[in-house]
Amino acid sequence: MKIEVASIDIGRADGKPKHPKDRRLHDLIREDIVEGRLKPEERLVVAELAKRYGTSSNPVREALHQLQGEGIVVISHNRGARVRAVDEDFVRNIFDIRALIEPYLARWFVDNATDQEIQTLELLQQRIEATKNDYVSYRRVNEQFHTVIYSRHFNREAIELEIRQREVLHILSRGFTISRARWQAITREHRGILEAIKQHDANEAARITEQHVRGACEHLIEQMRMARAARDMRTSGETRPRVRSAAGRSSK
Repeated sequence: MKIEVASIDIGRADGKPKHPKDRRLHDLIREDIVEGRLKPEERLVVAELAKRYGTSSNPVREALHQLQGEGIVVISHNRGARVRAVDEDFVRNIFDIRALIEPYLARWFVDNATDQEIQTLELLQQRIEATKNDYVSYRRVNEQFHTVIYSRHFNREAIELEIRQREVLHILSRGFTISRARWQAITREHRGILEAIKQHDANEAARITEQHVRGACEHLIEQMRMARAARDMRTSGETRPRVRSAAGRSSK
């Protein structure tokens, strides 16, 4: 039997899309924060942001409150809005939350999965395994894989939180490659989750899902550390003074 994988909307858990312009503004500000164009602890002045993004004040205020809910903007009564540092501690905190939410969502799915959904997961996993060295395709199909498992859960707040965190992590991850060891772990863990679903073993599905989350955390943090070390080396090389040789020429 041929299984068709429908296009899965991962933008909103309740199926109600935000106004496209408001969504784009939210995404633009978030991306500028995660990419470092808006610096940690930088004040986010509504009027300045409205001018920067070519919009009015109200959409900016709404976007900042949404980003506060995602944890990357801090709003206080005395200091207004400012950028939170998106560092290793921030990433680990996100994954600690996901290590609770994702197994919880997976447990429910084991008891409620349809044959059609299981077949869809099989096809999606085959596609994931065919996307080696293509992170864009991997991200798209991997999102579909996890959305099949999570999207029908009755706890809409948990799903909304999972989606928001996933989007932040994707921005952080897209500049990095997936190591061979991590790729092998992803395949092994996805296959393990699938088998646990088929066997109606909710405990095993939850256990492997948490392992999957923890592994993703350690991989991303390692990638961030390596990128920081590379930046530090470049900075050190650029600032290192040249030493004059006896012949009067500079040497590195």
